[in-house]
Amino acid sequence: MPMPSTASRLQQVWDALDAVPDPEIPVVSIRELGILRDVREDDTGLEIVITPTYSGCPAMDQIADDIRTALAQWQLSARITTQLAPAWTTDWITEAAKDKLRSYGIAPPHTLAAGSDRVMRFAPRPAAQAVACPLCGSANTTETSHFGSTACKALYKCLDCMEPFDLFKPY
Repeated sequence: MPMPSTASRLQQVWDALDAVPDPEIPVVSIRELGILRDVREDDTGLEIVITPTYSGCPAMDQIADDIRTALAQWQLSARITTQLAPAWTTDWITEAAKDKLRSYGIAPPHTLAAGSDRVMRFAPRPAAQAVACPLCGSANTTETSHFGSTACKALYKCLDCMEPFDLFKPY
C-alpha cells in the first residue's frame, strides 16, 4: 500500500484533532477555539503546535493528553509544542464556536477592533460593549465578578431573566 502524501497525512491529523474538545468547554474543539495552531511534519516526525488561552492555563496538560489519545486512534504520535507568541486572542475563536458557546450558555467574546492593541494598561478602558445574555438575548446585563468559572471568563447576570452566565473575556 503506498504511503499517503505529506499533505494528505497532515489533513488526516487535522481531521483527527477536529474532534478534540476543550476540556473546560466541551461543546467546542481546541481547533475552533484557536488553541490548535499548527500541524507540521519534518524529518523528525509530526509536531502539533498549541497555544494556551492565557499564561498558566491549567488545561494545557489535559489538552496535550487528549491530542495524544486522538492521534493514537489513527496509530499516530507527535511531539506537542506549546507556543506562547504570538499570544492567543479571542479573535481566533471561529464564528461556529461562538454560536456553540452561546447555545451552551456562555456569552461569546466581542471581536476586537482591527489594530487594537492588547497591551496591559493601568489607565481606565474605554466603555465596554454591551454583553447580550446567551439565554434570553437581553443586553440588560451586569458583570458580577471579573472572574467566572475559569480565569478566561467573567461572571455576568441578566437583569431581565435574572440568570447568571459566563462571558468569555475578549483579549
